[in-house]
Amino acid sequence: PQSPERVRTLSEPPQPITMNRFKTSKFRNTVPRIPRKEGWISGIRTGSPASCGNHIKASCSLIAFNSDSAGVLGLVPLEVKNDDKRLVSQLNCHSDVVTDFDFSPFDDFLLATCSADETVKLWRLSESGQPSSPALGTLGPEGCQVETLLFHPTVGEVIATGAGRSAKVWDLAQQKPLTVLESHGDQIQSLTWKPDGTLLGTSCKDKKLRIYDPRTGPAASQSTQGHENNKDSRLIWINASDYVLSFGYGQMRVREVLLWDIRRFTASVASFTLYSSSGTLIPLYDPDTGLLVLAGKGENIITCCEVSTATPSLTQISQCLTETKSRGAALVPKLAVDVMACEVLRVLQLTYSSVVPISYMVPRKSLQEFHDDLFPDTAGNKSAMSAQDWWTGSNKQPVKVSLNPAKRLQKTVTCKLSLKTQLEEQIPSSLPSTLQNPCTERSDVSGLSSPASSLTSPATPSSLVPSLSTNSGLSSGFVSSPSQKSLQSILGHSSKFRHAQGTLLHRDMHITNLKGLNLTTPGECDGFCLNCQQVAVPLLTAGGQIAVLELSRPGRLPDTSIPTIQNSSAVADFCWDPFDLHRLTVAGEDAKIRLWHIPEGGLQETLTEPEAVLRGHTEKIYSIKFHPLAADILASSSYDMSIRIWNLVTGKEERLLTGHSDQIFSLAWSPDGQLLATVCKDGKVRLYDPRKSTKPVQEGPGPEGGRGARVVWVCAGKYLLVSGFDSRSERQLYLYNVECLSEGPTSSIGIDVSPSTLIPFYDKDTSIVFLSGKGDTRVFLYEIIPEAPFFLDCNSFSSSDPHKGFVFLPKTECNVRNVEFAKAIRLRQTALEPIVFRVPRVKSEYFQDDIFPDTEVWWEPALSATAWLSGSNGKHRRISLRPKDMIPVSEAPKDVPIRKYAPSSFYLEEKSDEQKKEELLNAMVAKLGNRDDPLPQDAFEGVAEDEWD
Repeated sequence: PQSPERVRTLSEPPQPITMNRFKTSKFRNTVPRIPRKEGWISGIRTGSPASCGNHIKASCSLIAFNSDSAGVLGLVPLEVKNDDKRLVSQLNCHSDVVTDFDFSPFDDFLLATCSADETVKLWRLSESGQPSSPALGTLGPEGCQVETLLFHPTVGEVIATGAGRSAKVWDLAQQKPLTVLESHGDQIQSLTWKPDGTLLGTSCKDKKLRIYDPRTGPAASQSTQGHENNKDSRLIWINASDYVLSFGYGQMRVREVLLWDIRRFTASVASFTLYSSSGTLIPLYDPDTGLLVLAGKGENIITCCEVSTATPSLTQISQCLTETKSRGAALVPKLAVDVMACEVLRVLQLTYSSVVPISYMVPRKSLQEFHDDLFPDTAGNKSAMSAQDWWTGSNKQPVKVSLNPAKRLQKTVTCKLSLKTQLEEQIPSSLPSTLQNPCTERSDVSGLSSPASSLTSPATPSSLVPSLSTNSGLSSGFVSSPSQKSLQSILGHSSKFRHAQGTLLHRDMHITNLKGLNLTTPGECDGFCLNCQQVAVPLLTAGGQIAVLELSRPGRLPDTSIPTIQNSSAVADFCWDPFDLHRLTVAGEDAKIRLWHIPEGGLQETLTEPEAVLRGHTEKIYSIKFHPLAADILASSSYDMSIRIWNLVTGKEERLLTGHSDQIFSLAWSPDGQLLATVCKDGKVRLYDPRKSTKPVQEGPGPEGGRGARVVWVCAGKYLLVSGFDSRSERQLYLYNVECLSEGPTSSIGIDVSPSTLIPFYDKDTSIVFLSGKGDTRVFLYEIIPEAPFFLDCNSFSSSDPHKGFVFLPKTECNVRNVEFAKAIRLRQTALEPIVFRVPRVKSEYFQDDIFPDTEVWWEPALSATAWLSGSNGKHRRISLRPKDMIPVSEAPKDVPIRKYAPSSFYLEEKSDEQKKEELLNAMVAKLGNRDDPLPQDAFEGVAEDEWD
């Protein structure tokens, strides 16, 4: 027998499993896409019982998942129509924990469940959303906990179950076992049918893998020693071939994947060692594409691989980093994926409070046509035969159907189970009959809805309920035609930055070995601050020390102490003067504002004496903000519920703004510097004109939650964007029209549920807002437009570990040659790392003038403090970011379209036989040349006759 082959060992974080450099796969560029949280099924309460089940399953119409109540499943529609809310209903199916469940592959509304109460039950889920009661049938009791079950892949009336050491194959129509397989040595952990329905495989806690032919006898036809550890194992069949994959743990409790050929079942063909983890691995295999998705319980990494049996390999395609840890995972049936969007797989990730749809897309230039190379014909949803036909030896297969929407009907025929037992007497005649009509036609499901559902959390945000298809761009793929999709793409809004990519720059540009950082700055502080030359980070040591580092000197900091600023009081907030790159302003908890001058070249020694101290506030200061146009004007907010305007030239307080009744979360100057906006814990958003009144000139309702908020001006100062929390602690964005603030937000959008306040950074040139909170791993991007839908979704940036701060550099620091439209520095626990945001462009050699308009000269003040205080206004001059040697893309020469095919007239033109013969002769003559042409040797010169003598 062939010995196992060790291919590659994975360490944390997981690396590619193995690569075949001589093989090119059409799925090699498959990318996972996670929708925004408004596209999730959120606000549910899920459970993860100690069982071998996947805890979530899906049909083409419904999703079922374990709830946090024993014996109860949650049910929710896979899709909803007309922007209806997706409501959750419950199925009280067992008196104890539900260990496993499965939808029939031939009936979207037939669900089988098994439980620790030792029974298996069948349920008819009606199209109106209510489960049948009582159950259609009950199998058992089995005398012990039923651990796993699985419907037959070709027969709708056959199911396999595993309870304790016993596996059975049942005829559901008769509610009797067709066979009881030979007893296992320990608890059965998984079942797998061969796709053609002839063989059944099992994995067991006794470390053995077994293959059965249930129709020839109860004994295992083959068995072998599997994984060396008896921890949870899984077995799946690879297509209709003789290969199976087993998943388990090795002797050192390291995850293993073994590839077996059942014709030589004594040893594995290949072995793949994964990274160490204690969570059970959930394998999800798609036979049409050969793609294998691996999700670990309790982990936030989902890996997609391609399986090859020709040259045994497991090639990693992608890794998806999710925001929350997995409790379960399931594949959506192939008949329900969005084929016109090139969605080859859709994985449903079950988390503690939501179901996250993850779409695996293959990038293609055209989404207006069906790509038959990605979507071969798949098994249809009509049972191939009856249970008795199969039991007597028939191997008929389900008819395959095309996934091409143009070749499929709107309605799908599904085979419904017929039960012929005493159950007929128990079921009232008013129930939908499945006894006399084995095959009926169903219309599209309206979705499960139960207003009294106990599975929907009282804190379910309304913005998280909308349908998957509406928010994530996914649909069944069989309703909308390509022309309709094209029309939607023309009429709908889309951002030119929707494909923005965030990239972490090379380690050589990082500042590392940061020690003693203060990572618990107040929520009103960004965590650190920077300008184009220097970055200031607070330290944890007493006295409010601040380290000032030069961005031009990346690398590892020395282990010895570095010069710092001794602020004498804990730092509440700090910021750089935009018009003096060497002045750092620090607000302390002692109600004082200190101005520090940083010498050219950075700190050479510790600073203990500030340049000036501003006194006036009576309590701790919240935040400080420099005026965007006027030099030496500073605004500060404090626990004394006041805002003070300072003139740094004189060091005096010029204005005292009042009107707040609680903590001031945030303040922001308008782009023209005339107005000041605030958001307060008292639930109000206020506008001040500091030069005219100390009272607010406008007030409006703010975020309901009192956990923190931020405000920025957007859309050329016509709107206010406020990030905060609603009454359910969901993070929200609110957009206010400045001219009618009292009417409340013009639009709002839910982001997610997280304890940290979203800190917005708004880029005036692109109208992109970047949002991230302290401790987040994700940066959200939206383009803000002054008309519906107001928020245009763009690609987000995710990292594997949380950041403690995320601050952006000025626009002039972006490399426009690489189409960088934003550059930021993120603070980690021991490092500062630069991240750039780029837009992929085909003609990147040209200056992208549609992305880079003229930008403000931010480093020059437009007017002095005295001029502004006296009522004058100004604005920055603008300069172009275009390098002199680059041509704007708007002036680039237009590409002449190349005709791929000859015009129709070429094919439609009729030619006579004589014309065709003449064309053929002319072509042959042209190839042979003219008979009268001299031969090449005729041009050669010989020797004279006398030279031969």
